[in-house]
Amino acid sequence: MLVGVGIKSRHSSWGIDDSLRELAQLASTAGAEVVGSITQSLDAPSVTYLGKGKLEELREFQKLVEFDTIICDDELTPTQQRNLEHSFGNIVKVIDRTALILDVFARHAQTHEGRLQVELAQAEYLLPRLAGQWSHLERLGGGIGTRGPGESQIETDRRLINFRINRLKNELNKIRRHRAQHRLRRSRNGIPVVSLLGYTNAGKSSLLNSLSNARVLSRDQLFSTLDPITRKVRLPNGKYALFTDTVGFIQKLPPALIAAFRATLEEVQDSTLLLHVIDISHSNAGEQVEVVEKIVSDLNMSDKPRLLCMNKADLLNPNVSRSFIENNGEFRAVLTSAVYGLGLKELLQAVEESIDSIGSIEVDRRVRA
Repeated sequence: MLVGVGIKSRHSSWGIDDSLRELAQLASTAGAEVVGSITQSLDAPSVTYLGKGKLEELREFQKLVEFDTIICDDELTPTQQRNLEHSFGNIVKVIDRTALILDVFARHAQTHEGRLQVELAQAEYLLPRLAGQWSHLERLGGGIGTRGPGESQIETDRRLINFRINRLKNELNKIRRHRAQHRLRRSRNGIPVVSLLGYTNAGKSSLLNSLSNARVLSRDQLFSTLDPITRKVRLPNGKYALFTDTVGFIQKLPPALIAAFRATLEEVQDSTLLLHVIDISHSNAGEQVEVVEKIVSDLNMSDKPRLLCMNKADLLNPNVSRSFIENNGEFRAVLTSAVYGLGLKELLQAVEESIDSIGSIEVDRRVRA
């Protein structure tokens, strides 16, 4: 059962219904069967996530359908999660959007690095929620005689999780150092690096397959690619560039997940050119672009040269696509269809010209210095 709440004082370019459709895709990717959804607009956040009336409506619906899981479209506080579960007599499991995204990531992580990054994010998500699992302690006062096995257990759990977090961070730091050395060797070879980034399911993997004849897993589902994949691609001038497919972004992406994937995202930060792949056929294409640009800004990459790849143009009226491009005039844009191979020559030409332009700017800077 999907539940979405909009807070009137919080501005969002995403409508509740649009966000729930995306949540349904996430749930399906995680293997869940969605039996229904409910939405509500509130003046202020509720301690049970939903207001009393909607909560009662949801309880009545549960008696009819007997669903066993509620998925909320926001990250819940431990108190909200606990109260919502108590409202159903603890017979219904409550998870939030963050936990669902982490589950999808855990399913799709293929490499050792990817699994480490997901495990770190899961541990950091769990740590502040341990207290909720020992809520019976809140009824105990302080002082001698109140330190029971429950209190001892939660301290043990916290210590173990903190130990695990530190261990994972140390392992990931080793990977980061190795990646940094690899990038240094690569930069000395003078081969430009083009990082494909964009909203999840925008077609980045399909595009890399079409450009390089690679066999990167490409499925019509969210987060089918988590681990960075790099392929050498020949440009029109005969030179080569390395194209790297990276993890996709999504609205309400957990900050802990961005932090955990730091080693992966540093590959993007050190690239020569960002190729922002956009699903031009999606009804929320504009909102998806805003999400990606916000994350790019948060990662301090706003000044990084980039090119827009308006993908899946075969699924949309060309006039609509042109209109979208004209409204995104800050960066050069190219219309493509990775599946049908449309616009790929024009895209490679634009990549080549962008790289040449970046090289000219760097030479000019060195001369001036």
